[in-house]
Amino acid sequence: MIQHAKHPSHWTSPAGVKYLGPHQTAEPLDVTVVLRRRSDTKPAPTEFPSSPRFPRGTFGEHYGADPADVENVRGFARKHGLAETGCDAHRRVLHLRGTPKQLEQAFAVSLGKYQLDDHQFIGCGHAPTLPAQAIAVLGLDRRPVARPHFRVPLAQPDTYYSPLQLAQLYNFPAGTDGTGQTIGIIELGGGYTSSDLDQYFSSLGIGTPPNVVAVSVAGGQNQPGGGNADIEVTLDIEVAGALAPGATLAVYFAPNTDQGFYEAISQAAHDTANNPSVISISWGGPEDSWNSQSRDAMETALQDAAALGVTVVTACGDNGSSDGVSDGQPHVDFPSSSPYSLACGGTTLVANGQTIQSEVVWNETASNEGATGGGVSIEYPMPSWQQNANVPNTPGGSTGRGVPDVCADADPMTGYEVLVGGQTQAIGGTSAAAPLWAGLLARINQQQGKPVGDLHAALYQIGASALRDITQGNNGAYQAGPGWDACTGLGSPNGQALLDALSSQQG
Repeated sequence: MIQHAKHPSHWTSPAGVKYLGPHQTAEPLDVTVVLRRRSDTKPAPTEFPSSPRFPRGTFGEHYGADPADVENVRGFARKHGLAETGCDAHRRVLHLRGTPKQLEQAFAVSLGKYQLDDHQFIGCGHAPTLPAQAIAVLGLDRRPVARPHFRVPLAQPDTYYSPLQLAQLYNFPAGTDGTGQTIGIIELGGGYTSSDLDQYFSSLGIGTPPNVVAVSVAGGQNQPGGGNADIEVTLDIEVAGALAPGATLAVYFAPNTDQGFYEAISQAAHDTANNPSVISISWGGPEDSWNSQSRDAMETALQDAAALGVTVVTACGDNGSSDGVSDGQPHVDFPSSSPYSLACGGTTLVANGQTIQSEVVWNETASNEGATGGGVSIEYPMPSWQQNANVPNTPGGSTGRGVPDVCADADPMTGYEVLVGGQTQAIGGTSAAAPLWAGLLARINQQQGKPVGDLHAALYQIGASALRDITQGNNGAYQAGPGWDACTGLGSPNGQALLDALSSQQG
């Protein structure tokens, strides 16, 4: 008989959520059980960034699920009448289906009907109880877990930049266009139209546009007509595609749930068809709004990416140091707070011709135009590569992982020229900084002939010599200054200098 493990779990309901009553339909639900790593894994997952990289085909032998654990969870499923719909042992995933009653009994939860704003979803009021071999079950609680990190200016600004202008200002390596690389882009809603993309890339003089591939994850689809989500999707594709037109853009569409978000990152990291070397994520939410099982599962997917040599670039939020939480305390955004994410903050950039005249911390809070996220994690300890970065303590006095790592233009008042719904407009947000960095890294990967992978240790060693240090401004609780800071990290890109530094560092 399989015993349930008692895992202490942080489990909260989002502010403003309403309980509407018990979940009463008998329609089966699909859940994702995420298993622990095999016990003979060497080195430990916490050492992934410096560990040997394994090709996608052999990864499971080192970091996948133990076959015995898979069989034990299969036995647990059979005992509760749950049907197996799929197994990806190399990703440590077992897909199960059952009626709500079967799932309630198996995981000791009560499923209910909830409403958040105008969105109704299935949820549960406390943490599921897990088999000892599992770290999470995803799909029992289908609340929206993330928001897109873009900003539409209240009035269109006089000055904004095409991605090609920013590539010149940020000194992207000449003679590179991302050829041979794939950039994975995670989207939790919305979609794009080919007509928008064709018109946009043509307007920039890009004769051969990037190859864009839509990948369905957990039922997600490219579905334009989703309002704000369409802006996010199109922004990500147009920025990354303009900067790396020779690359393939694999866009992973998943539902905005913990199950969808986890599956999108995990499947992108392990995708042997598209083989992304960089993944760009412009969605997230305050790290302490996540349930611990969901966050733990997401963290293992990000670890997988690092071990596979994939760089995951994330947007760190557009609501200043509060990350949009109204409790008067600073908060950081997840997944940017993960030490396996290259977290991107935002700046206000003013150019004079082909040179940068000024670049300061993006903070337009006074005019309701947003501000860069950034701060110190309360969930993740300070990584070894940040030990000399002078990361401040949290207000509670603890040490933690500092966010962001790097930055780029994100102020909507000095935003990015994009085309959505046939209309050209300026868009800002750290959602634009993330695909900009993804495009740069695809070009660096192309030039080096191999992926840079997890970049943190190298970046913090290189420091200001290959980046533009941003020393002026604040995001609320944190002030910029020389070196790393919790507004703009180590700085904005100097693309050619970064390529040269990485090349010399790797010998």
